[in-house]
Amino acid sequence: MMNVMKKYSLGILLTIVLAAISVFISNYIPYHLISAGVFAMLIGMALHPIMKKYNFFKVGIEFVSKKILRLSIILMGVTLSFAQVFEVGKVSLFVMYFTLVTAFGGGYLFGKLFKMNWKLSGLISAGTGICGGSAIAAIAPAIDAEDNDVAYAISATFIFDIVMVVLFPIMGHFFGMSDLGYGLWAGTAVNDTSSVVAAGYAFSDIAGNYAIIVKMTRTLSIIPIVLIFSFVNARLERKKATANATSAEEAKKLNWKKIFPWFILMFLGVVAIQSTGIIPSDVSREIAHFSKFFMVMSLGAIGLKTDFKKVAKSGFKPMLHGFIISALVVIVAFLVQMLLGQL
Repeated sequence: MMNVMKKYSLGILLTIVLAAISVFISNYIPYHLISAGVFAMLIGMALHPIMKKYNFFKVGIEFVSKKILRLSIILMGVTLSFAQVFEVGKVSLFVMYFTLVTAFGGGYLFGKLFKMNWKLSGLISAGTGICGGSAIAAIAPAIDAEDNDVAYAISATFIFDIVMVVLFPIMGHFFGMSDLGYGLWAGTAVNDTSSVVAAGYAFSDIAGNYAIIVKMTRTLSIIPIVLIFSFVNARLERKKATANATSAEEAKKLNWKKIFPWFILMFLGVVAIQSTGIIPSDVSREIAHFSKFFMVMSLGAIGLKTDFKKVAKSGFKPMLHGFIISALVVIVAFLVQMLLGQL
């Protein structure tokens, strides 16, 4: 037992320290413009050349990047409730439908055009269409994505978010948008939660509150998207098996556990429990706090496993892909609201 604990403890402790440092740094950034998860991943990547020399960190880092990541996603469900969907209303859900179609439809087309790995293209689309790093982290294990792809996808969405936090309030005032209209726009078009908060409250407190509600509701789309990506990945894996399988029966088998990842179903279960109101608000806040910290630890672990040289080999096209899709989502969200008279 002691040997097992020792085997895992050093790597886990390293990610805890990395997460704590990242949270500390992020707290000193105005409006938390750069999230702690991004700092953890970038610092982890910077430390990778050193840490890869020491095998005693490897097992713990792997554990955090896989198991703790799934735990953070499950616990994230406590920040949501199905009541939020009704509170936000039909208009925001209608806008979200178009932004999701834009993110994934456009992502698929430009991914093909740029001849990108479909997993990297899909992760960038998920980060843009749903909720930045959290969506990328949720989908990655369901499609067996490489750590390099996860790091690149998070970087692509993060850079665009930095630009949007500055430009969104300026554009909102320029177009004379209402608090509710702007909050809906920011909540559906900006990626990471911290960036939504920064962009929303930079316009007004009312707009910020509404943007958060919209953003949290948007997060619920993680559930069907993960299931869809899991199914696509399983089908592609089956095609590979067909070429190599010794029997046709074996090739036809689908891995249903991958199509219905247990952690996303548990996430849905936590949302359902939270929707009943039986979890006290102070307990929910504490669980949400742990969820965020676990996510930062996980992104730090992914960074520690990621070779920056391999990420750089992906080239400029995936970054351009992310910018194009993000820009399209911003424009589509605005146009749909304008047609609905919600600006």
